[in-house]
Amino acid sequence: MIELDVRQLPSLADWLPADGPGPATVGEHVLTTGIGRWWADRADQPRIVAVSCADHVVLRGAPDTLGPEDVASLANSRIDAPARFLPLLGAAFDRLTPWERMVWTLQAVPQPCPVPRGVTVRRLEPPDVDALHALGADAAWIQASWGGAPGLAASGHGWASVDRGGQVLAIACTYFRGTCYEDVAVFTAPDQRHHRLALTCVNALVSDIIARGHIPSWNCSVLNHASRLLAWTAGFRLVREYVHYTAGSPAQRSRLAA
Repeated sequence: MIELDVRQLPSLADWLPADGPGPATVGEHVLTTGIGRWWADRADQPRIVAVSCADHVVLRGAPDTLGPEDVASLANSRIDAPARFLPLLGAAFDRLTPWERMVWTLQAVPQPCPVPRGVTVRRLEPPDVDALHALGADAAWIQASWGGAPGLAASGHGWASVDRGGQVLAIACTYFRGTCYEDVAVFTAPDQRHHRLALTCVNALVSDIIARGHIPSWNCSVLNHASRLLAWTAGFRLVREYVHYTAGSPAQRSRLAA
């Protein structure tokens, strides 16, 4: 596949799921923010289209038009694709692991959560970049959909629990912003867990999303019990389950290395 220029995007938007929680928000987020990449099998009248952001890929079209080498650019990512793509993806990568996921939306009143003494819950701002960097590599994933710490800090879509010294203890942010739904992501510093700081951030973010006229959504692994508990406590309820696939390295490259 070839990477597409941003000027080609409006005509491709109809290829992808829209107006729903879950994977639909990936393409909408890239269209809105410009953060991410688009591919197609050809520039004019494509038969396959893919959009990616923060290692999440949404893939749609007719897989019988491509060979395994054509999707090698999607290696080491999490791919949402219809079942008809599985033979192509299975041949393209040395590993293709199914990952069962859950999509939730806000449907109940969140549990109240008092803010601990000495902690402030506020919107992230550009001066918070250094504090976000201080969270280390473990927090890099939550910044990725905004292009990194500077993008998240300046996005207006992140809320944090901050101590008196300016240290960020927990973050909740819109990870993918769709036209109707905003998908929520959460990170808590390892030494600050079990203090319900994440819930205070989620509650603030949820109020912010509702004020924008959007619906908060939540996406997590079926096996992530901590995330599921936090979602439930914050008022989210299950909408559906689906499967996306974690792709490894290109199979052709793996065979050459062997």
